[in-house]
Amino acid sequence: MQKLANQPARLAGKVAIVTGATSGMGLETAKRYLEEGAKVVLTGRSQEKLDALKEELTGDYLLVKAEASSVSDSEQLITTTVDTFGKIDVLFLNAGIFRVETIDGLTEEIYDEVHNINVRGPIFTVKAAYNYLNEGASIIFNTSVVNVKGFAGMAAYASSKAALRSLTRTLAAEFGPKGIRVNAIAPGPIDTPIYGKHNVPQENIDAMASNFPSMVSLGRFGKADEIATVAVFLGSDDSSYITGVEIPVDGGFAQV
Repeated sequence: MQKLANQPARLAGKVAIVTGATSGMGLETAKRYLEEGAKVVLTGRSQEKLDALKEELTGDYLLVKAEASSVSDSEQLITTTVDTFGKIDVLFLNAGIFRVETIDGLTEEIYDEVHNINVRGPIFTVKAAYNYLNEGASIIFNTSVVNVKGFAGMAAYASSKAALRSLTRTLAAEFGPKGIRVNAIAPGPIDTPIYGKHNVPQENIDAMASNFPSMVSLGRFGKADEIATVAVFLGSDDSSYITGVEIPVDGGFAQV
């Protein structure tokens, strides 16, 4: 969704970080943030993919290679952002990994990988940013409707997203006195590359793709830019009295 020419920029002058921004929801959000006037730092684990973004991004942005599970990478990300743009106004913790493993196939390595990327990484990125968040800043976690709706094979993934939902509440209480808001976006079935990126067999992806629309009230997959629209809202002053909440963007998937 493009910003109309006569609309004021909703993020003018703000500095935003979007993790996991080389594709899908993260990339669409970063583009929208740029359109809305923000200075945007985009992260990804692949330098090649980051470099390729130069062909499709316009505005004041910075590309930073960072592994989502690495505390040292998170600390360097914040240092680089502050050195380049100053303090931080929006922190969209979007980077994540999707795995489907039934309990008999779940290993410690798979569990640790999912939770290190989906939970450990975001919380220590917030910690690294703690002293550099402007008053009125917005922290946004990317959770999932699977934290309230059960699906076989998602023990590691769903529990990681439930942990993020809990962190949203906890950190909203902790950051409230600083005037900083903490919220979450819970995507439902979204047309995004995440399903095909993390060792999920193609037949499983096809099965999910064929079953999901019949379970969604609106009868379709969501689009990445529909997540980005909510991320702009939560990053802007339009949501100045909203904190601790999780906004489902799921076409009714987990609601009705």
